Amino acid sequence: MKFLLYISDYIIPFIIFYIVGFGLLMRVPVFQEFTKGAEDGFKVVLNIMPTLIGLMIAIGILRASGTLNLLANIIKPLTDILHFPSELVPLVTVKLFSSSAATSLVLDIFKEYGPDSFLGRLTSIIMSCTETVFYTMSVYFMTAGVKKSRYTLAGALFSTLVGVIASLVLTNLVFG
Repeated sequence: MKFLLYISDYIIPFIIFYIVGFGLLMRVPVFQEFTKGAEDGFKVVLNIMPTLIGLMIAIGILRASGTLNLLANIIKPLTDILHFPSELVPLVTVKLFSSSAATSLVLDIFKEYGPDSFLGRLTSIIMSCTETVFYTMSVYFMTAGVKKSRYTLAGALFSTLVGVIASLVLTNLVFG
């Protein structure tokens, strides 16, 4: 196990030296290609910035207004039937839009229930088993110029549901 930690410390510098060395061997102007790539990346950031700002503002409004807690209370009878803690409904909802906003909810859950509690462990596994669907779709589809998402949203929402169910099952099996 210590060997893996040793490798992880040196893998990033090794990759950088490998890329630069390979570029020099192929007689590619490495620094010019790097600056061209950085310039293209900056253009992508400028293109997606309005979408990101809109997502962040919407999540902030939902969280500050208490709408997420209201949603959790409304569907509490359903979550009770499914043996899913309603306290995690805001987390699952926000995780669909923003991982960083979901991380702040995770910290709130850890402070209130503790990281070693059932809710803390379930929260950790949910964060690992789900994806920021709307953020990812908006960024990648906008960057690639995709106008019709076809079945992507339905598939992504279904996979998120499966991830949440798998998280609940795993948490019950391992820690329950």
